[in-house]
Amino acid sequence: MATEHGNAMFTLLMSDLRAKQALYGQYGTPCSLPKAILADGTLANVLVRLQGQLVRWRLAPLALLPHVLNKWLNGCVIGVKTQFGPGLVLIHPVGVVINSAVRGGRNVWIESGVVIGDNRGGVPVIGDDVFIGSGAKVIGGLRLGDGCKVGANAVVTKDVPPGKTALGIPAVWR
Repeated sequence: MATEHGNAMFTLLMSDLRAKQALYGQYGTPCSLPKAILADGTLANVLVRLQGQLVRWRLAPLALLPHVLNKWLNGCVIGVKTQFGPGLVLIHPVGVVINSAVRGGRNVWIESGVVIGDNRGGVPVIGDDVFIGSGAKVIGGLRLGDGCKVGANAVVTKDVPPGKTALGIPAVWR
């Protein structure tokens, strides 16, 4: 059983690293696996995946260790019960705060200073292939549709339809 869970965590980490390589590739920068491993944000990704694995093993109190390490080493606070699909990329983790009840799809890319949080018991649900720009705030019981983008410093308090870009304060999509 533990081996199955360990393999699942390794598979998630490898998909996260492949997504990071793809991100660099979009900007014309070839990215080897060692470069992806050493890049900013990778340690934060590893600690998020480790805390999630500990929760799945019903060792939630131990999940607080990688949670605290992430806060100290990477300057981010990501709830121990947060769940993201494969391909999560914390591009620059400093200042990232994500509520423990947040659920995200695959290939979610998050820049620095992003807050994804609760409002009166409602937390965001993030679709697949979503980019959230630096300093953005995504608050409340809303959905970021598949393929959408959230611009830097946008404040999103309502659903963003698939494929749209949310910009501004409060965010409007286009």
